[in-house]
Amino acid sequence: MSEPVEISRHGRIVHIRLSRPEKRNALTGHMYRIMTQTMQEADAAGDVSALIFSGAGGVFTAGNDILDFVQNTRDREKPAATSFIEQLAICQTPMIAAIDGLAIGVGTTMILHCDFAYATPASQFKMPFVDLGLVPEAASSRLVPERLGWKKAAELLMLGDGFDAREAERLGFINGVVEAADLLRHAFAIGERLGAKPRAALAATRQLMRAGAEETRAVMNRESAVFGERLASAETQGIFAAFLNRGKA
Repeated sequence: MSEPVEISRHGRIVHIRLSRPEKRNALTGHMYRIMTQTMQEADAAGDVSALIFSGAGGVFTAGNDILDFVQNTRDREKPAATSFIEQLAICQTPMIAAIDGLAIGVGTTMILHCDFAYATPASQFKMPFVDLGLVPEAASSRLVPERLGWKKAAELLMLGDGFDAREAERLGFINGVVEAADLLRHAFAIGERLGAKPRAALAATRQLMRAGAEETRAVMNRESAVFGERLASAETQGIFAAFLNRGKA
């Protein structure tokens, strides 16, 4: 059986490809752990110019695999999803998102932490946390209002409205819209351009741009606390049960 996350290295670029298309690349604890470890290894290597995230089968990711997520969050240890989100905030290697198709939940919020993001015309973004009885994660409760404005953030986080690639570009959520056939080629070209820059100057510039990283992590901690409370609530458990029962039917 192939791994649900394929890791490959191309020169100084590491490609993280979500490869569970039969489940719309829904994320499991195992997948989160692979991605977290890959980010840590890229930072430790010191010679990786960029990490590229993409998805197989015309889907970026449909978000968390609900059944796996419910089972894993019952563990006493920190959930793998939480570790992944925290690693996004402290990753020292430039990150590029190459989005094709659905980017739901964490599939949208993780893009907030990527330095560059490109999407195909078929891409769709959505953060349906409230609809699941939950709250935003990955510091999106701070980053979305900060970057897109309060009123737009209320539409996306409170109402859970979705938006397409053109709207994402208009909002500055992504860098641009690229045809599917050119998406990875374009992402790799950006990675190669980064690799050609003076390494220390690029790293220092990125660190200055991320000067609010400590506050971002503090927001993540506050979100995680409320997220955990909501996850244990009867309201959310009922929503999840209905979702899983619908899937069985």
